Amino acid sequence: MLEEYLPFMWLIIFGNIENLILASQGVVKGVNPKVLGGLSIIVVIIWQIIGVILTDAAMQYSNVINFIGGLAIFILGIQAVYGAVKNIRSKGGA
Repeated sequence: MLEEYLPFMWLIIFGNIENLILASQGVVKGVNPKVLGGLSIIVVIIWQIIGVILTDAAMQYSNVINFIGGLAIFILGIQAVYGAVKNIRSKGGA
């Protein structure tokens, strides 16, 4: 059973990193951590359901999905670091 998810292994790993990046962006913007945590859990559950239902249909596109997902995570990471550095500099911390 686990073998069918192996083509998406890196997307699962990097998806968790993306979730952390988005959470850190929310903290930098001053979002309520309880609301942010609750919404994060809801989104993870929705993606889990979609992933379980559509894994067979998406298997033939796994390389493309992994590339697009990795690229999106990379871009979000750069955006998060840029926003954090900009925020720190505006407060005079660096």
